[in-house]
Amino acid sequence: MTTGADSGSAPGGSAGPADRGPDPGRFRVAHDRRVWCEWAWTGAGDGAPEHGVLVEVADGRITSVTAGTRAPGDAEVLTGLTLPGFANAHSHAFHRALRGRTHAGGGSFWTWRETMYRVADRLDPDAYHRLARAVYAEMALAGITCVGEFHYLHHAPGGVRYDDPNAMGHALTAAAADAGIRITLLDVCYLSGGLDADGVHQPLAGPQARFGDGDVDGWAGRAAAFRPGGGHARTGAAAHSVRAVPAGQLPGVAAFAAERDLPLHVHLSEQPAENAACLAAYGRTPTAVLADAGALTERTSLVHATHLDDADVAALRTAGATVCLCPTTERDLADGLPRTGDLLPTPLSLGTDQHVLTDMFEEARAVELHERLRTHRRGTLGTGALLRAATAHGHASLGWTRELGATVPSMIPGSGASGDSGDPVLRGGEPQEPPRGVPDAGVLAPGARADLVNVPLEGAGLAGADPARCADAVVFAAASADVRHVMADGRWIVRDGVHALVPDTARELDTAIKELHA
Repeated sequence: MTTGADSGSAPGGSAGPADRGPDPGRFRVAHDRRVWCEWAWTGAGDGAPEHGVLVEVADGRITSVTAGTRAPGDAEVLTGLTLPGFANAHSHAFHRALRGRTHAGGGSFWTWRETMYRVADRLDPDAYHRLARAVYAEMALAGITCVGEFHYLHHAPGGVRYDDPNAMGHALTAAAADAGIRITLLDVCYLSGGLDADGVHQPLAGPQARFGDGDVDGWAGRAAAFRPGGGHARTGAAAHSVRAVPAGQLPGVAAFAAERDLPLHVHLSEQPAENAACLAAYGRTPTAVLADAGALTERTSLVHATHLDDADVAALRTAGATVCLCPTTERDLADGLPRTGDLLPTPLSLGTDQHVLTDMFEEARAVELHERLRTHRRGTLGTGALLRAATAHGHASLGWTRELGATVPSMIPGSGASGDSGDPVLRGGEPQEPPRGVPDAGVLAPGARADLVNVPLEGAGLAGADPARCADAVVFAAASADVRHVMADGRWIVRDGVHALVPDTARELDTAIKELHA
């Protein structure tokens, strides 16, 4: 395989978003491709891979998938297992600056939160761009081709608006473009500093002032004005939690998302104290408060959903909402164990959240392993279900879906395959198809975005695995460091474990994080 980026050498420096916006050329595909995969998971329910899978690509899209073939002479050959690109459905990019600094001591979620606020208060658009660019490059190295950024760090210290009220959002979408991955910017409504034990909403205080827009109308006006540049970026809506958005304001957030057919994400019942305070304030659980606000639909993703009663579980299942689990964060913050098996067949997605690790294999297997600890039973979720959570379900929860049989637009600027700019096929920013459309990414299927994650099987960690069940071995034993090559939208962004656009990812992470702690 040829080394180096398809679109040219990596960009120099790390100019902030004020100096340039996302560059659509970073997503240009040099030519059509044929990629032959020794083994590939093409969606089998039990996770079984297929042998000799030829994937053909044009204009950043998969045009055909054929199993049981010999490698053609003109195809790029991938040994080991090839998977669809991963979707990291829940990220707080700036939390990456806390890795290794908050885990060893005591305290609780609430004391950890104060440390997180101090980091948040150090960021401006340029610093956030530098940090997020490196964070997203690390995600790409782990096989993540799309991220859902749960974005509430909107304003300058003290709550002062930047000249561009969405400068921080533009910093994040520019960073994703620099790293070669897609992003759904989930713009978070955050109006209250918390809900105390007596059920009283507290005002925003200290660094929290940077999160707020006054009321739901102020949030909606700013969020509606945001226009991400480049085909790699879409928008979504979010209410931080029932702690941060009073019940009377929640219907406005739900209506904003519904009117635009946007994905809607909410933190739900992460801590028992949240449930207790919500009951004190409203006499209802957080799930019931969301349901009454019209915020439980098929477009909704509930993040964590750790402490649910039977009625809550039934409500989520009935609504068809997705539950986004973030196991490495949930165990680091001592959140507890969710009722994962009880929630099924609710769709599951995965997120790295505070980035204790950036490893979708660990997030996936932890869902099943944590459920074993809770129930004393093995096998609630098999390899296929865990892979779907990491791929197709995650992309769908972020709005990357399409209609069956529809003409799909290309990521390539000016391509004849893209249709006109008003093409109603894709969700995320304007009313389009039903939320349970066919995944636009996270599947190896014709019409889907050409995202590939290749994991070799010859390393010590996977040595001895049965090739016919190699997906089992990868899900339950591989680590992000095992990822060798990553393609996003038809272009290799990782080659032989090196990022093609941010080749010294570790140095960029180290520099950006140490700046914040200086």
